[in-house]
Amino acid sequence: MPKRVDYDQRRREIGAALLRIADTRGLQAASMREVAAEAGVSLRLVQYYFRTKDELLLAGLGYLGEELSARVERHIPRPPTPRGMVTGTLTAVLPTDAEGRRLTRTYAAYYALALAEPKLAAQHGATYPDLLERFLANQIRSAQEAGDVDAAHDPATVAAGLLALTNGLGSSVLGGQRDGAAAQAILTYHLDGLFGGSRP
Repeated sequence: MPKRVDYDQRRREIGAALLRIADTRGLQAASMREVAAEAGVSLRLVQYYFRTKDELLLAGLGYLGEELSARVERHIPRPPTPRGMVTGTLTAVLPTDAEGRRLTRTYAAYYALALAEPKLAAQHGATYPDLLERFLANQIRSAQEAGDVDAAHDPATVAAGLLALTNGLGSSVLGGQRDGAAAQAILTYHLDGLFGGSRP
């Protein structure tokens, strides 16, 4: 009797093939046929699990978000503190190792596609960054309540600035301007200023 493949598992395998293409060649190269070849399955099978390319792209983005969330979880110290949560999250976003570089390149591929396809950006492009900003803002607010961050700061604005700084540092690492350690040192400098020099 042929082995039955779990529906969600198969979707994830196809989504992983898409993300590999995004990392190495960009999403412009990610036709349904190219994804099928990368996944080692037929085009018809890809079309069975994903009716349209947009559906596949959005599923891939969701899987990418799950990978980043798992990386963030590994970078958060125990027991967690507001500064530890902010530091761990932003450190996870930095491309300081092979996994981080892969995630950053893959997100960059989605960003490049969103620039070319405004409809995709308008519908789904800001979902994960918005969630991340809100999470960081909540941690900064908690730090303010604990007296670790100046109450004069607007948490949402600070969170947006920290995320923009981290993304910019990530681009500079991928572009060869600095290495991961230098990017981490710059991020730590700004976090020290925000948290008054307190350590996670």
